[in-house]
Amino acid sequence: MDLLKVADYMNRHPVTFDADMPVEMAVDRLIKGRQTGGPVIDAQRKIIGFISEQDCLARMLMSTYHDQQAARVSDVMRTEVLTVKEYDGIIDLAQTMLKAKPKLYPVVDDNGHLLGIITRSDVLGAIDKELHSHYSKAG
Repeated sequence: MDLLKVADYMNRHPVTFDADMPVEMAVDRLIKGRQTGGPVIDAQRKIIGFISEQDCLARMLMSTYHDQQAARVSDVMRTEVLTVKEYDGIIDLAQTMLKAKPKLYPVVDDNGHLLGIITRSDVLGAIDKELHSHYSKAG
């Protein structure tokens, strides 16, 4: 199981966001892309933040109560982002996911450039696949 790497199970084409994008556009991308959140990147594909459905929902609710124009992604994104590397192990990531809240982690190279994302479902699927391969060999 130590051989399971993030690179083998990550999504290499995630939905990403731009800091100047309106929150409504970010919501549209989240819904169409079926992601619960995603990395906010700059022109060099470096991660500068993270936006989630919850962040968008909170801002949109506030806008409806106060009849305000909606915000930009930069107004609601979190700037502290937990990331993983493509060479990290799935088992280590699974253990981190038990302690840390994010359901989705951006995957970055050693320079902080976005390579993709990996979700809790991806990790669960990787472990399930590995366990099933052991069961079939035993049977």
